[in-house]
Amino acid sequence: MTAAPNRQARRRGATRAKLVVAAKALLARQGVDNTRIQEITDEADVGFGSFYNHFPSKEALIEVVLGDTIAARGAEIDALAAQLDDPAEIISAAHRSFVRRASNDPDWGWLLVRLDLSHNILHAALGPYARRDLCAGVRSGRLSVPHEGIALYASGGALLAVMRAVLDGQAPKDADIHHAEAVLRLFGLPADEAAEVARRPLPATS
Repeated sequence: MTAAPNRQARRRGATRAKLVVAAKALLARQGVDNTRIQEITDEADVGFGSFYNHFPSKEALIEVVLGDTIAARGAEIDALAAQLDDPAEIISAAHRSFVRRASNDPDWGWLLVRLDLSHNILHAALGPYARRDLCAGVRSGRLSVPHEGIALYASGGALLAVMRAVLDGQAPKDADIHHAEAVLRLFGLPADEAAEVARRPLPATS
């Protein structure tokens, strides 16, 4: 008696997943404003009308994409932080992981860059973690900034710019290291220490 409802639920879940995957691909290629619902359903190879069985609007689907992106990156940052004690190294590892991910997975990088233009996703994804780690560094005396909020916005903007340079092929292969070093110096770490911390091996993540 339950086989049919289960099949129906699986079909609905599969269709919803197709729409999310299609939206991620299109948003990465052309951004939010240039992506229409018809394009998403065509990319997903599902009927236009079925879109509204899963999402009330394009904005609702974008929120799901944003949530997936933020959750995945937050988990990665936590996995890195759990293996490190030095707040400066945690910050370095987090920033380097974003730059490297953009290089290794350009579709993800473009998705993040293009969504950030209208949703400030980078601040949402990194903000709570970055503030936590910066505050820990300041409390320990390891780091020092005139204004924590401004320092975080400055480092986030720099990260987005470096990711864009990587995606455009304008950055060197070790852009992650140079970026992390610059961020640590922005956060008050002496130049020689910033250079050393930014070059430490990154912890392995699953």
